[in-house]
Amino acid sequence: MNDSVSTSDVILERLTKLHPKLIDLSLDRTWRLLAALGHPERALPPVFHIAGTNGKGSVSAYLRAALEAGGYAVHSYTSPHLVRFHERIRLAGKSGSAPISEERLSAILDECEKANAGASITFFEITTAAALLAFSRTPADALILEVGMGGRLDTTNVVDKPAVTVITPVDLDHQAFLGNTIELIATEKAGILKRGVPAVIGPQLDEARVAIEIAAEKAGARLFIHGQDFTAHEEGGALIYQDEDGLLDLPLPRLPGRHQIDNAGVAICALRKSGILHLERQAVARAMTEVEWPARLQRLTKGPLFEVIPQGAELWLDGGHNPAAGRAVAEAMAELAQRDSDGHPRPLILVSGMLDTKDAGGFFAPFRGLASHVETVTIPGAPASVPAETLASAASQAGLDAHAAPSLDEALQRASLAAGRATPRILICGSLYLAGHVLSENG
Repeated sequence: MNDSVSTSDVILERLTKLHPKLIDLSLDRTWRLLAALGHPERALPPVFHIAGTNGKGSVSAYLRAALEAGGYAVHSYTSPHLVRFHERIRLAGKSGSAPISEERLSAILDECEKANAGASITFFEITTAAALLAFSRTPADALILEVGMGGRLDTTNVVDKPAVTVITPVDLDHQAFLGNTIELIATEKAGILKRGVPAVIGPQLDEARVAIEIAAEKAGARLFIHGQDFTAHEEGGALIYQDEDGLLDLPLPRLPGRHQIDNAGVAICALRKSGILHLERQAVARAMTEVEWPARLQRLTKGPLFEVIPQGAELWLDGGHNPAAGRAVAEAMAELAQRDSDGHPRPLILVSGMLDTKDAGGFFAPFRGLASHVETVTIPGAPASVPAETLASAASQAGLDAHAAPSLDEALQRASLAAGRATPRILICGSLYLAGHVLSENG
């Protein structure tokens, strides 16, 4: 990886100093800047607007894969990034979408900084405005727009009438900003619903679903609810999707975990209900087999990290960081073979780092009885990282055998020792920031 500082890095660092708070949910500052930029949000291609606690990124990935397989030009906006900021802004091109180039990113950030004229604005607000400006200037058939946090006051909630809105599963996360109950958080997420715009709702806890239904009635949005208006399940080694428009028999998603069948179903429903683009079954089937979404139960197969783990050990990476993500990842790990090809036990060992805004105990709890050991690390370069010793204590309190390690390499080495003579399955987990560090270190 090139460690040199780019022009965009310098500008991005400068933009972090424009507002005293990292997060301050409001739309006023965004509207002011968009007006100064000539309202790029009014010149976007049809928008798939996606909110939720878990699964936003996976649904976005399925949508992009399907649309591009169908020959459509697609922009997408996601956050946070894993290795470089450029990943957040993908622009449509002749051979598919790609992260925005350094030249274009630097130019558009500079333009937004000048238009903002030193006024108070958060980093996410001004960089989202930059993304919308880039999207408005590049022709495309669709824009996949992922909410940063919440929905009602999220910076992305400036699109007057998207083609379709999506709410993936809602759970506890970011309580300091969105509310400390599922109902309050779901209500904030439902702030993206718009009158006359179809809304696809992924699997929800009862209290979240009720809150979303109340918000939809007020907004005048028609809901398409998972389990009621559409279903997706595995049957005979295939993904079976069905709604009022008919049944699709598709390959299983290449992304592992049962929750990915739900995510794929949500994406398919959003494609069908948007009413703007027609996709043949073949394009959707290709999306299931070709979709890529790094750091979501991603199995690493090569790189420098393999020099510090035993030969034959499996190395997995996942950036999920809340209790619901912990449950989904633990269930996916439990479904994998617990023995190697020679019939020997394959213990699951976690290497984890987390931010101090997350519920560490809630994340670790689903791994009780499944993971044989946890090595914790302080995430390099993340000022909000939980110290390794504190995280180890949280894992111990959740019922896991845990130890704090001074570095990722030593954590991996100790994970191997903890496995004894067995060949371990090692899962690096707990934070997208840690996942980005791992991908960067591993080339």
